[in-house]
Amino acid sequence: MTDLRKLARDRECQIRAPGVCNGDPATTVLAHYRLAGTCGTGMKPNDIQGAWACSSCHDYVDGRGGMVDRTEARLAHAEGVMRTIDTLVKEGRVKF
Repeated sequence: MTDLRKLARDRECQIRAPGVCNGDPATTVLAHYRLAGTCGTGMKPNDIQGAWACSSCHDYVDGRGGMVDRTEARLAHAEGVMRTIDTLVKEGRVKF
């Protein structure tokens, strides 16, 4: 497990899908954003392409647990990635 994955523990969900998010930091993990060219069979995206996600939002963006509007899920996930990166930069954990 990388440091960025460990940093997700006990954090506020950054995906915040309306009507989905359970708001429980105890369930938060790093949810990788799947983007063509950065992942594939047996290959996960780089950890910087991840959002802190509660278990419910993680299920939502991965398409588990029922009908999902893929466009809305991908947008919520992408915004979560941006919020996660913003927090990591503000905390000095990631530098560009």
